[in-house]
Amino acid sequence: MPPSADRAKEIIEKIWYITVATTNSDGQPWNTPVYSAYDENYFFYWASWKENTHSQNIVKNPKVFLVIYDSTAPEGTGEGVYIQAKASEVQDEKEIEHAMKYLYGRKSKQPRKVEEFLGDYPRRIYKAVPDKAWINTSGDVDGNFVDKRVEISL
Repeated sequence: MPPSADRAKEIIEKIWYITVATTNSDGQPWNTPVYSAYDENYFFYWASWKENTHSQNIVKNPKVFLVIYDSTAPEGTGEGVYIQAKASEVQDEKEIEHAMKYLYGRKSKQPRKVEEFLGDYPRRIYKAVPDKAWINTSGDVDGNFVDKRVEISL
C-alpha cells in the first residue's frame, strides 16, 4: 500500500516527541527532540526554555525541519513524517491558550497559566506551521534497498 496523508496523520497522533532541526546565524545545524502537540490544522506546538539553542535559532531563522518517527522500530520497517516549516515564539495570549489546550490535553493534565509563558518566565510556547510534508517509502535501485520520500498534504 502506498504511503498516504492518512498514514502520516496516524504516525503524528501516535508519536509524542518530534525532532526540531534549526540552524544558527552561521548555518551551524542543531537538532533537538521536544514533546509536542498539534491542532486541527497540523500546526505543531511545544514549550521550551527561551535560552535553549533551538529557541535562539528560531528567533534568528524561522526555517525549521521536523521529523516524527518511532525510534524503536526494527531496521527497515520504520515510518516517518518529515515536515519543512516556519517556527516562531507564540506571544499572543489567546494563541498560547490555544496551544496549551493541545499540549496539556494530550497528556491529560491541567494547563499551566498563560502568564507562565510570557514576560520574565523562562519558558515560551513555540509554533511550527508546515510548508511541505513527506512520508517515507521504500524502493529498490539496482538491487539495493533505498529509503524514498513521497510528498503529502496534511
